[in-house]
Amino acid sequence: MLAVRLPPDIEKRLERLARQTGRTKTFYAREAILRYLEELEDAYIALDRLENPARRGTLEELERGRDLEG
Repeated sequence: MLAVRLPPDIEKRLERLARQTGRTKTFYAREAILRYLEELEDAYIALDRLENPARRGTLEELERGRDLEG
């Protein structure tokens, strides 16, 4: 369970959207969090790959089945 305090203007916008669409405020809060989490996860993965690049192999090595992790 998670409780979130929102500024009054955002709360009103969320209420209006929920009312106009027939969805709940919880639905939109959940959707917003999930989308933001996906973006954050992607950003952290990209940053990690920039900071810790994987070893790259040649096509020849890949064709021979060489382990590129080591």
